[in-house]
Amino acid sequence: MQPVRIAIANDYEIVVAGVASLLARYGDRVRVVELSANMQVASDVDVVLYDTFGQVQGDGFDLDDLLHGSSAKVAVFSWNVQPELVERALARGVRGYLSKALTAEEIVAGLEAIHRGEIVTEMLPLEGEGGESGAWPGRELGLTQRESEVLALITQGLTNQEIADKAYISINSVKTYVRTAYRKIGVSRRSQAVSWGIDHGFRPQRARRVGVDA
Repeated sequence: MQPVRIAIANDYEIVVAGVASLLARYGDRVRVVELSANMQVASDVDVVLYDTFGQVQGDGFDLDDLLHGSSAKVAVFSWNVQPELVERALARGVRGYLSKALTAEEIVAGLEAIHRGEIVTEMLPLEGEGGESGAWPGRELGLTQRESEVLALITQGLTNQEIADKAYISINSVKTYVRTAYRKIGVSRRSQAVSWGIDHGFRPQRARRVGVDA
């Protein structure tokens, strides 16, 4: 059986590269052939794995724009697994919803099932930060994935309430992540956080790597 051909999509190159690295040891089962950061998927692939870091959640992104006419199936990869959010994503045409609490092998099994035509919803809640979920901006500086995501959204110019609405978390959770992130990066004001984020790769990027074999 041929490996499932995968494109990984997100607006941050470090995120798509991190997920590709996570899947690398399963090259006999999945083959990453494109990494797309803030660009439409251009390759002929079987499944597009859409990582929601710093982006609209699984029920809000433009499926047609992402696929650009491709017949590939789409799987959402997220720590945000509220059942109502997953249901809306599936209603819009997403074929799988994979939690970042899954192991790499479980993710691969989910991608294979989606390729076979199954609807997959592996919605394990993410306790802590998920050690196998790839890479993200600021990880090497001690920021958790959720702190980094909030910083990414701050760098994009969103208010706390807009972050809460976009990430489907409470405003109190946003404030907690802001407080702990600010302490870790040594800032006290939002303007400082935005400047820090710009300097450390927290703005969305545009890049495409085709022919990638992780």
